[in-house]
Amino acid sequence: MDKIRNEKYLQIIKRAEREGIFTGTRISALMDIENADETFELCLDDWLNADIFDFTHDFLGILDNIKRNRYPARDFGYFIPRFSKKGKEGSCDN
Repeated sequence: MDKIRNEKYLQIIKRAEREGIFTGTRISALMDIENADETFELCLDDWLNADIFDFTHDFLGILDNIKRNRYPARDFGYFIPRFSKKGKEGSCDN
């Protein structure tokens, strides 16, 4: 796991806790975000700096749609995060 990306995952989780949208265990959220990043190539800086509506959409969308029946989890149903290369249909700087 890339240390810089891992630190950003933790920053995202901490923001979700501060905003009151997440009260679960950090390790579970960390694994879900890591799987989403490997699947969608998340734009972590954009996501961290997003308004609360878009930030919440991606955070809860990942946690609510991931299918954890196998590892690594790659099935998110029809959900595509807004802050991803697939969601933006382009690239991001992070």
